[in-house]
Amino acid sequence: MDRTQGQVDPAEPSSGPARVVTLTAGDFTLTVNPVDGSEIEPLRPGAERARPRKRDAAGRAARDTAARPPVLPGAPASVRLTPAREEERGRLVRLLSHGRSVRLTGPSGSGRSGLLDAVAADCAGVAPDGVVRLSGYGQQQPGELLHALYAAVYEAPDERPLRPDREELLARVREIGAVVLLDDLETGGAALDELLRATPECAYLLAATPDTKAPSDASHLEEVFLGGLGRAESVEFLEAGVGRALTEEETAWAEDLRFASEGLPLRFVQAAALLRQRDELNGTRGGDEDEEPGVFEERPRDAAFVPLPTLAEAAAPAELLASRVSESARAVLRIACALGGELPHHAHLPALVGDTHADAAVAELLGCGLVTAVGTRYRLAPGVARQLEEVGYGDPAAEEARTAARHYAWWTGHASVTPERVAAEADAVLAALAGADVVAAVLLARTAAPAFAASLHWEAWERVLRSGAEAARKAGEVAEQAYFHHELGVLALCEGRLERARAELEASIGLKGALADKRGTVAGRRALALVTDREAAGAAAVSPPLRLAPPVGGAVAVAAPSAAPGAVAATGPTVPVAVAAPAAVAAVAAPVGPRASEAVTAVAPARRDAPANLAEVFAEPFPMSLKPSPAPALAPPVAARPVAGSRKRTVLLAAAGALTVAALGTVVALAVGSGDEEATPAGPGPKVSSTTPDVPAAGTDTDTAGEPGGNDSAGDPADPAGAGAGAGAGTGAVTEAEPGATPGEGAVAPTPGVSRGAGGKPSGGATPSRKPPVVPPKTSPVASPPTTSASPSSSPSTGVTPTTTPTPTTSASASTVTSTGTGT
Repeated sequence: MDRTQGQVDPAEPSSGPARVVTLTAGDFTLTVNPVDGSEIEPLRPGAERARPRKRDAAGRAARDTAARPPVLPGAPASVRLTPAREEERGRLVRLLSHGRSVRLTGPSGSGRSGLLDAVAADCAGVAPDGVVRLSGYGQQQPGELLHALYAAVYEAPDERPLRPDREELLARVREIGAVVLLDDLETGGAALDELLRATPECAYLLAATPDTKAPSDASHLEEVFLGGLGRAESVEFLEAGVGRALTEEETAWAEDLRFASEGLPLRFVQAAALLRQRDELNGTRGGDEDEEPGVFEERPRDAAFVPLPTLAEAAAPAELLASRVSESARAVLRIACALGGELPHHAHLPALVGDTHADAAVAELLGCGLVTAVGTRYRLAPGVARQLEEVGYGDPAAEEARTAARHYAWWTGHASVTPERVAAEADAVLAALAGADVVAAVLLARTAAPAFAASLHWEAWERVLRSGAEAARKAGEVAEQAYFHHELGVLALCEGRLERARAELEASIGLKGALADKRGTVAGRRALALVTDREAAGAAAVSPPLRLAPPVGGAVAVAAPSAAPGAVAATGPTVPVAVAAPAAVAAVAAPVGPRASEAVTAVAPARRDAPANLAEVFAEPFPMSLKPSPAPALAPPVAARPVAGSRKRTVLLAAAGALTVAALGTVVALAVGSGDEEATPAGPGPKVSSTTPDVPAAGTDTDTAGEPGGNDSAGDPADPAGAGAGAGAGTGAVTEAEPGATPGEGAVAPTPGVSRGAGGKPSGGATPSRKPPVVPPKTSPVASPPTTSASPSSSPSTGVTPTTTPTPTTSASASTVTSTGTGT
């Protein structure tokens, strides 16, 4: 039979109108339009979200039925528990009845799911909201688990689907009181703690494998470990699966199998299937050994005796079991290998396999232990996919995935298929999407994405959109790529991820602009405007920048840099500063305030305008320049009672200020002492010598005279009068040519700090100072040697002008008398 029977060409539009769904997502109204893309707008001001209500008893029963795997054609398999499992079952029920959460740990195939089914039947009336069954397969984050729990307990008050935002979600799940059975848990640590903290009124039974991340110590979970079956239990379990008593040979074989498989119940389910197939091949079932096979019976007349499987075949029985099932079951196994182990719903198998009776193949595979239940669906048992791929079942994977993708593209886009049915088949759809070619992947993602959005299965919606965008990029479908980016932007906006929403919407608008899609561009710009509004609202809601508030008690003021000395201190509140400015002089005052017992705190005047960041807060206390500045006047201190702690802190601050002053004085002295020296030009010209005198000791007089090398020397030692007159001078004498001399003989303008005596002759006296004298302008050098001018005037000059220096150091003023005369 043609495998595509019952399918239509996916390129053709499906019959019926497009499925447009309007739902509420937080503060937005989302209209899912499969044709033009989703449209999002804020809730209208007058529209209030109705409070969701909890399900009643009938609703909970329908919910439990929907959470179970689908009922397969044929007799349902009953859950068989060994006596050891019965003891563990009673222990789990007691713990859950007392409100304790339990983590059930066991390897794959240890019977965790069967034990959870038995516990669910015993805990039906324990909690007010009943028993909630969830599947953690593929769920790494607690957000989707919380949404699944919310959807299982609450129902929308009207027909419109409702997906709450995070604040409302956390508020609603805190009110849930139920026994939650979470199978196939894949999360732990902080994520599991978040799930437990969000639902404090729920008792959890978490089933996980040993390789799952362990919970934290703060979770307070009870640990229950599932081991393998014992010797007697394994034989009993095998006899129940075969339906008869075992022979001695089979019993010994079962003991060896238990040792090799560590007693996992799944291995004994598969071993029971091997024994049943062996009985059928040997013709020992039903007691019809003497009857001849019928015309349509496949059993040969003289069949050889089939021995027991070897221990290696029993440990990896997938190949042997698959060789003895029907052809439809083997075709289903090929499809499952192509879909990564996922098994489509049995209603899709006739169309996928091309056999009208293929829906019964799932029950056959389940009885053989090749398929297990995972949540609301079936998939290959652990290790089966690898064993089948080794023998060639994965060779036609590309063709099988393409066939499944085309089938699901037609099915998900059909108007008669509800979004809930598509959500139940999400894992198979995603698996087909991952294995299909780019053309089929784009088509499937385009039709499945609106269904996942309408069913509130947004994790699958995002995965489909990302896969579709990548496939559209590879296939060169610009219009489809713009659609996927638009939907990703809308999804990110609904979840509050504004940066991602802006990036996706801008990409979509750019692609639609290239296609001249005016309607799509307008829809994208509307969504982008909502992103801008949310960003503005988020920026306004951000807390103000950090400000250092004044202390409760008194504080000690610290001098801050000011524009001029003697300025009045700024009034107003003060801001405590941990460390004083290094360039400012710390002045410690008594604590100000009614409480003198408060610790002394260094504060600086607060800024008039609020600082924008921490850099501006500490800009004044920690300046980049080391240039000292005068300190402003301090407020008058207020007498207060001394405190031991205050004294100690005051002494420390004073010591810090003294060290700062000493360091700054050293820097200034070094800067003054390292002034540039100016050389006096040779030849006729100004006979000027600049000096950098050393600081004289107390009671010591210095007399220097200008020399060509720029260094001042004492007077002529042959002239006692000159030596006596030079005593007490603070600076070197500046010589000047006599009037009447030619310009080339040294006539220069008077220099600062030199006054002229009677007759217009200058005196060599100057005011002693530590500041270097002003250097006169340079003149062109002359090759003639320097000349020393002598004045016959012996009268001292009294017109010496003292010079004042703004340096903080003190200088002694002395009158300088310069004597000139002829040599002896």
